[in-house]
Amino acid sequence: MRQAESFKLILQRAEARKGGPAALRALLSEPRTTAELSALPDNLLLAELTKKIFQSGFVWRVVRQKWPGFCEVFFDFDIEKMLLLSDEMLEQKAQDPRIIRNLSKVFTIRDNALMIYHLQREHGSFANFIANWPTSDIIGLWAYLKKHGARLGGNTGPYALRAIGKDTFLLTQDVEAYLKAYGVFDGSISSKKSLQQIQQQFNQWQQESGLSLQQISQTIALSIGENYAGMQQ
Repeated sequence: MRQAESFKLILQRAEARKGGPAALRALLSEPRTTAELSALPDNLLLAELTKKIFQSGFVWRVVRQKWPGFCEVFFDFDIEKMLLLSDEMLEQKAQDPRIIRNLSKVFTIRDNALMIYHLQREHGSFANFIANWPTSDIIGLWAYLKKHGARLGGNTGPYALRAIGKDTFLLTQDVEAYLKAYGVFDGSISSKKSLQQIQQQFNQWQQESGLSLQQISQTIALSIGENYAGMQQ
């Protein structure tokens, strides 16, 4: 089985495929800084969690089109107001044509608002909690959201973190294919052991390159596969 390449080789291949260093750099995006993340309002973070939950297994474009309706129906995701919603009120809102009518996903809004509320009491804000979690253990943050949040397991939590601006890699189809081909992990990619192996490899690449986990993840994806326009890496 092959061993993972140095990041220098991955970067060179991505640059060659995308038209040079400048062209590749234009395709990469930066995560928010710790200070920028800490300054975000918690209702915005709840909104991003909710958006990714509704996009999971559904057409993303439809969710984006209906998003203004979600903000109206759920009071811009104000945390305190979400906590005051009874089961009956949530059931009524789940029938509102302005949103995607999925009762089980609607209930996650209050569940995740409760998680945020508890973290606010301990860390000052949910944004502070997210901002100060070390990226060297980003899989630990994935696991926390899965355990304490609602429907934030699998790729939903990581995609929500990326949308918020937290530095994280994503296990997209291309990234997973690369990691598997080069023997970075063995067994199921979702197992604790595999995720630890993947985190260790990303940490090594980060030390080598000085890039963010996000940029490393994007570069790997752009170095292989089809890379269709509009795909999130």
